[in-house]
Amino acid sequence: MQVDFYHLTATPLERALPQIAAKVVETGQRLLIVSADAEQRRRIDQLLWTFRPDSFLPHAKAGAGDDSLQPVLIGEAVAPGNGARHVALIDGEWRDEALTFDRAFHFFGEDSIGAARIAWKTLADRDGVERRYWKQDETGRWAQAA
Repeated sequence: MQVDFYHLTATPLERALPQIAAKVVETGQRLLIVSADAEQRRRIDQLLWTFRPDSFLPHAKAGAGDDSLQPVLIGEAVAPGNGARHVALIDGEWRDEALTFDRAFHFFGEDSIGAARIAWKTLADRDGVERRYWKQDETGRWAQAA
């Protein structure tokens, strides 16, 4: 199980998340996006329709239809109604339920860096968990720092 910590410093979530979501879907996988914040879920729903001028990323809000058909599902709970094996935690809050997936993307900003550090340390003691920490370099490119 792999957990990728993305420290959002220069690039906002609205630019980082769609790129990762698109890569997951391009590989034939499914993604669950989780946030406790209803307004954030609404914004991400709108964003995934418009982030590329020439296309959109097929997705839906959990419970809005047949969740099992969705390549990307946006929800409040870590409940992969679409059968996703990848989960993106986008509200800065780590959830241990993410450890049941093959891969978790944990996005956090300066306002939740303390909680991310605690999650990083806690996961160090878990068997079968590979942690990666990503930060941006001077050019804005993501680089693995740990």
